[in-house]
Amino acid sequence: MGIYIHIPFCAKKCFYCDFLSAPADDETIKSYVEAIILEIKASHTETVVPVPTMFFGGGTPSIIDPTYISQIMEAVREQYEVESEAEITIECNPGTVSLKKLLAYKSAGINRISFGLQSADNIELRSIGRIHTYEQFQDSYEMARRAGFDNINIDLIAALPNQTTASWENTVRKVIDLEPEHISAYSLILEEGTKLYTVIEMERKNGMDRIPCEDNEREMYYLTNEMLGKAGYMHYEISNYSKPGYECRHNLSYWAPNHYIGFGIGAASYVNDVRYKNIEDINEYIKYLSQAEKIDLSKIQVEVNHLTIENKMEEFMFLGLRRIDGISIKDFYKRFGVRYDSIYGKQTKKFLEQELLVHSDDRIYLSQRGIDVSNSVMCEFLF
Repeated sequence: MGIYIHIPFCAKKCFYCDFLSAPADDETIKSYVEAIILEIKASHTETVVPVPTMFFGGGTPSIIDPTYISQIMEAVREQYEVESEAEITIECNPGTVSLKKLLAYKSAGINRISFGLQSADNIELRSIGRIHTYEQFQDSYEMARRAGFDNINIDLIAALPNQTTASWENTVRKVIDLEPEHISAYSLILEEGTKLYTVIEMERKNGMDRIPCEDNEREMYYLTNEMLGKAGYMHYEISNYSKPGYECRHNLSYWAPNHYIGFGIGAASYVNDVRYKNIEDINEYIKYLSQAEKIDLSKIQVEVNHLTIENKMEEFMFLGLRRIDGISIKDFYKRFGVRYDSIYGKQTKKFLEQELLVHSDDRIYLSQRGIDVSNSVMCEFLF
């Protein structure tokens, strides 16, 4: 099963971010890393558990001392069987890495870097509260190559305030020229409670809207598909593209869905058909793990959900349909012991007729039109 490590610290909260993250002092960071290591050790079972993928996410994992990353990696290896060819990713913000830090990651066994660029336009970056420039990103990217990383992802966000199709095209072109192995290109989602949401809603009340309209956003999406396809990138998930053989194995495991375990505040897990997440209060998390005589991990777990067969079918569909090649009918039968048509025949027939789904041999997947309205299609597969 895959392992996710949540590092919730960042230099400054971006205007659009609703993730569980915030700046913190050195003592809090130190105590938190010690708590994560205690959680990892307490998760030990007698059963040998192979780990094919790991992912350090945040927040900004690259702002903490790389020694902490090495200590966490060591703790995981003590408790789990990390496969020799495991994909191990760390998220990095441009401007927060150095060659020394990147070499330390490499030494710890990390072999994949994910840079949060978002845009190659410095004005657009400032509009969403990013603390780096495109030039700083270039420096960080080149350092990662010098450190020996040959598997790098670049995150992009489309439909930013005042963004035009031309400026988005420029961003995509600059990223293609760098030849990363993987590119994630998402559309901006205005999440309630974020600074950007508040500002945009206030502007809209005053008759102003800086967010590109839906038609422009879809134009950017089609342009992305076209440009990356011509550059040799495989479109394998609604928002993800890679060179052949460089798909993000960790995310593919989520979309399967396979089991995984998360460590740290707010981290989600899916183990033995049970979904749960950790508490989000960092002080409560640190206090319990550092003071408990005998750690009972259920004390820091909330939203515990024992999945029914129906829950698992739903997840198989709405996660699987995110992949460009969709779901396997044979795999559905293998997992659930029932024919696909007996459960989802009606919905599938409807969307095939509307040309929102495609049925080819063993696979059922979204058409291009289906991708445009993917949320509406996926909702129909919920019981």
